[in-house]
Amino acid sequence: MTGNPLSRRDVVRGAVFLGVGAATGGLSIAGGPPALAAPDDSSALAVPVPTIASCATWGARSPGSLSVISSSPDKIVIHHTAGANSTTYTQAHAYAMARSIQNFHMDGNGWSDSGQHFTISRGGYIMEGRHNSLARLRAGSGMVVGAHCPGQNDKGIGIENEGTYTSATPPAALYDKLVQFCAYICEQYDIGASRIYGHRDYIATACPGNVLYGMLPQLRSDVAEALTGGGTTPPPDFSTIIDNTTSGRFTASANWLTSSYSAERYGADYRYANPEAISDVAYYKADIPAEGSYRIDAWYPGIAGYNTATPYVVVTKSGNQTVVVDQSTGGGAWRSLGTFTLTAGDKNVVGVSRWSGASGYVVADAVRITRV
Repeated sequence: MTGNPLSRRDVVRGAVFLGVGAATGGLSIAGGPPALAAPDDSSALAVPVPTIASCATWGARSPGSLSVISSSPDKIVIHHTAGANSTTYTQAHAYAMARSIQNFHMDGNGWSDSGQHFTISRGGYIMEGRHNSLARLRAGSGMVVGAHCPGQNDKGIGIENEGTYTSATPPAALYDKLVQFCAYICEQYDIGASRIYGHRDYIATACPGNVLYGMLPQLRSDVAEALTGGGTTPPPDFSTIIDNTTSGRFTASANWLTSSYSAERYGADYRYANPEAISDVAYYKADIPAEGSYRIDAWYPGIAGYNTATPYVVVTKSGNQTVVVDQSTGGGAWRSLGTFTLTAGDKNVVGVSRWSGASGYVVADAVRITRV
């Protein structure tokens, strides 16, 4: 951004980007080759570089005339697609969704391409939206003029988040990628984490929904933490989410039934069973890469009447440790069970036990294991 002192990123990269922005300023393109990205020097970045599918990767149509300007964005604008809260989290679904958005924007709105610069699916897949947005982001200089927010199309990077978040909470897979991606954008363009806004901050719209808009202060805080902590502390080298539908990673007896009743579930459904003083544990299996400290989080739908003393059993280096959770409240989000020392190996790491002294269903939905 003009007039600002050189950032740490600028100093590290030196003259690599000199002239890149000027070379593309005001350029009009119509489906031609993408603007050149700078050489990959991701090792110089404070935050991890996320995987981003280019327009070509997800099968985008050729765009109409687009404008690439030499000035860089000074903010991020958060949107939701206002579509269905799909429980299909696959890459194929994400790519099909990106094509659908482009078709609607080009054929329905008469725009030259997808309006937003980038899109994140509910399964956590990040995709380029408007052609050449990825090349400019990789270069850290200049931007493609978007069509996502009047008055901000040449100033803010627009991110569409799949789903409708007027009352529902974004899935953890989406939110976690949103944090990582926003941190990467901030690092590349030297944007402060405080400059992450919602669509409704600029025009009269419900976008990005009351819930997601209400999460923006937390998003700014999480992005700021990623930016300040990433430079001194290596990012986690292992994180995995195991849902009750994860093939080969979740096991439970026939006593554990399946339900999709609660909208606070993770994924398509969850498992539940009556409490009973028997050994009947639903297990989550993970391939732990090395002995070390791991944070374990649980996701479950919190419904009044569900079990208030559900035992989660964590298989640690020093033996099994039990954490009792009230599943009648606090659901629909990741809830920390604590940090534990785990040994390496592909094995059952977390279990949900039916051996509870409280009444009401015990629930096994999803767990997340992250090395810290």
